[in-house]
Parts: sequence; C-alpha cells; structure tokens
Amino acid sequence: MIQGKIWKFGDDIDTDVIIPARYLNVSAEAELAKNCFADIRPDFAGGVSVGDILIAGKNFGCGSSREHAPIAIKAAGIRVIVAESFARIFYRNAFNIGLPLLESMEASRGLSDADGEDAAVDLAAGRIEGRGQVFSARPIPDFMAKLIDAGGLVDYIRKEKIGK
Repeated sequence: MIQGKIWKFGDDIDTDVIIPARYLNVSAEAELAKNCFADIRPDFAGGVSVGDILIAGKNFGCGSSREHAPIAIKAAGIRVIVAESFARIFYRNAFNIGLPLLESMEASRGLSDADGEDAAVDLAAGRIEGRGQVFSARPIPDFMAKLIDAGGLVDYIRKEKIGK
C-alpha cells in the first residue's frame, strides 16, 4: 500500500513541463528531482515527500520521449501516478524505471480538487482511496508488476536473467 499526499495536475502535461529542457544537461536523479515541474509548480520539489501520489488528467507525459521525465518524478519521491490516460512512450519509460502507473478516469475526476489531501493506493488490487471514497483502476499486469518490484527493466534483467 502506498500512502501519501496528493499532487494534482490536469490534462496534457507534457515532458517539457515535467522537466524543462534547460535542466537536461545533467543525468543525476537528485538534480533532475530538484527541477521537476519547475515552471508550473515551483513548490513541488521542495514540498513533495517520499510516498506521495500524483493524480493527473488525460494524456499525462505527452511530448518528447525523454526518459528524464519519469526519472525526475520518481527521484522527487512520487511512488505512483494515477491518471485518466498516459502518453504511450511515457507509460513505457515509467515502467522501465520502476515507476508504477494506474489509469482511472473515476479517480482522476473524483480527486480533481484534492491537491494536498491524503490518499492511498493498492497497486495489486487497483484500488485508490481518497476523500473518503474508493476508486478502481485496472491492476498492473503481472509482468509489469515484476518490473516494478525489481526497480525497473534493467534491474529485472540483472536479477532474473543474469543472476541465475
């Protein structure tokens, strides 16, 4: 169970907004985290805590295919993103680095004004709790859950394929 504070974002949040291009000259995760959402939520990097939950609208992660975007979000402390929908390449990049995503239109809309409130997410059950309500999402498929548990695709391959 992931429990934390909600950080709410709207529709069509692109990777340039998640981590502006001027900060892409570094690859250190901690440095990327410091500049996550710098232009639209300057309070994000200083206020986010490990375990917090990002709730978004439609098409989260659209734009360029930079892997820096999910890395910055994960390094900042976000442990799951729940959105109405995700851009395909962002979806793949997030799972590749071990950041779980859940799609739930009802949670996205039901928690649209819950910024800063507490929530909980059960990844295995696809259950999102917030504001005294329970929302559902399709649970993460088994293989994708293994990627998350391993910490991402590279760690999964190291543990499951090379380590045997």
